[in-house]
Amino acid sequence: MTWTVARVLRDRNAGLYLAAVMVSGFGTSAMWLVSGIWVKDLTGSNGLAALCAFALWAPTLIGPLLGTLADRTRRRPLLIGANLMLTALLPLLCTVNTSARLWILFTVLLIYGAVGVVHDAAESALVATAVDRTLLGDFNGLRMTANEGMKLLAPLAGAGLYAAYGGARVALLDATTFALAAGMCALLRVREAPPTRDTSDWRARTAEGARYLWRHPRLRPLVLAGGTTMLFAGLNGATIYAVAEGLGHSPTYVGLLYVVQGAGSVLIGPASGHLLRRLGERRFAAYGIALTAVAVALRAIPSDAVALTCSAAIGVGLPCVLIAAYTAVQRATPPPLLGRTTATANTLIYAPNALGLAVGAGLVELVDYRLLLVLLGLTLLMTPAPLLRGMGFGPGHSDTSSVAHGG
Repeated sequence: MTWTVARVLRDRNAGLYLAAVMVSGFGTSAMWLVSGIWVKDLTGSNGLAALCAFALWAPTLIGPLLGTLADRTRRRPLLIGANLMLTALLPLLCTVNTSARLWILFTVLLIYGAVGVVHDAAESALVATAVDRTLLGDFNGLRMTANEGMKLLAPLAGAGLYAAYGGARVALLDATTFALAAGMCALLRVREAPPTRDTSDWRARTAEGARYLWRHPRLRPLVLAGGTTMLFAGLNGATIYAVAEGLGHSPTYVGLLYVVQGAGSVLIGPASGHLLRRLGERRFAAYGIALTAVAVALRAIPSDAVALTCSAAIGVGLPCVLIAAYTAVQRATPPPLLGRTTATANTLIYAPNALGLAVGAGLVELVDYRLLLVLLGLTLLMTPAPLLRGMGFGPGHSDTSSVAHGG
């Protein structure tokens, strides 16, 4: 495991890209947390605070359409442009100082999410051509560690900056991180052939990636399991402020819960490549989902120690299905289709998260959050069954080798 991680980090492009992920991820994690606290302070509503995360995830509903952009232009310039667009957009939040101006915040978050969909599709396609296919699992695990690991610092830093100076300063910090990420992407040394000119109807181009993903017998169950898991993750995420309130803490306590969850993701990231090779994508994903389900249910226990332990367990378990699904998509998809296929996978995985956040924002106002958490955990525990059906339990039953050949 250590040797393969070192191989990934020695690659110049991989190192630069991981640095860009860390820098922009710091700003994104801070802004994501602070936007909810900001709305909570201005309105006093747990539901409206949870809708901030929904606004960020909602553009995944049109992910396949947005993903066509990543197949219609060179990916490196697209990544640079996406980062610079967010650099210019975020300072608009400096005008949000009353509840009457919250529409500006929600509009910016929606655009933020849409740019993120295009960015993720371009990134996945670029990485698949720039990194050795045998190391994609390791790279994706390290990327998850770099991104989620920012939860160790960004939430507390963002909450502290917000408490001292308000949300506008956090928005300016996020804008600065995107400017730095754009500069790092500009330093990438990648040779990209001009995209093939496609004169077909845009609806046909959009549907092509979705058709490929849906007809692939190995990718479809992984992506569907990821979507189901993220639906319940969204429902669980909508309860986070209620959990903090139930423990007798202010909304800023949510920052600590996210820090602990980030620590769990840091632990699983470097081990992901090794575990993928040993267990295979389906079993690796299934074990992570089961761990997440148990942690969600136990979060109903009104104890700080239990809440923090469950946050760490969710941090370990939740990324497993995401890493497994995206690694399989990158390995098994032809490069000309990769942007659209990745965006379709993003939609199938993350659109349920947006739905879960929206539904959860309503449920948490109507149902006791402890009962809701127990029901969510027990239901999520049934999700891994289709992934494990018909599989043995020895190393020889891993499905990784077949994915590596794109079969």
